[in-house]
Amino acid sequence: MPNSSDTLASWHDILEELSARSREVYRQLIYEEPRLPDFFHQVTPIQEISQLQISSRPARRGGKKDIGGLRAIPWVFSWTQSRFLLPAWYGIGSALGEFLQENPEHLDLLQFFYQKWPFFRTTLSKVEMTLAKTDLQIAHHYVRQLSPPADCDEFQRLYNRIAEEYHRTCAVVLKINGQGNLLDGDGDLKRSVQMRNASIVPLGFIQVSLIERLRGHADDGLNLRSRYSRAELLRGALLTLNGIAAGMRNTG
Repeated sequence: MPNSSDTLASWHDILEELSARSREVYRQLIYEEPRLPDFFHQVTPIQEISQLQISSRPARRGGKKDIGGLRAIPWVFSWTQSRFLLPAWYGIGSALGEFLQENPEHLDLLQFFYQKWPFFRTTLSKVEMTLAKTDLQIAHHYVRQLSPPADCDEFQRLYNRIAEEYHRTCAVVLKINGQGNLLDGDGDLKRSVQMRNASIVPLGFIQVSLIERLRGHADDGLNLRSRYSRAELLRGALLTLNGIAAGMRNTG
């Protein structure tokens, strides 16, 4: 890495610009998309997580129902449980992709950063790991099963928007690190993530089924609501939260 402080400062300036653009794209979805709060409230287990006391604190500040009143841990935890992991990567693909389109030489620059700048390499590797943990097939199952009938089309539109950014981010990360697939550069981590991802797939289906019944969405052919109390169904759903968090080795 060059020793010139001016050179390092210019690198920092580039990352500041990328960070600002990524944040703008993220905020456009979270704060400017009018249906995002409803989408989040319905297709993640936030309603169930809100009944937990996390670190002796309620999930929301002052009982507010909007996203702004939600604390950081339940916000990230909910997206992780439904396998979107959206706060970890959304906006990065757009920011990096636009930077690459501005000048063909920008790809060489970002690849140089990746090879020579530990901070950039670590940051991109963390993004790559969260992308590998994301499972859009399971996430789509949450969307299909937990969307109220009147909102199915709108929620599918939002899912498509999120999926497009996911694929965009995967493509640009692989372009910069020169790999063919996510985590190809770390075989041990790749195998670990793949095994843990697969092991918690059944828990995702169980969680969705329990949430459907708790919220009254399910066509309950098994008549589980008459066999189990609401408290028992909630306890089962909360156990799946623990299982998925343990399988992914993080809460968010």
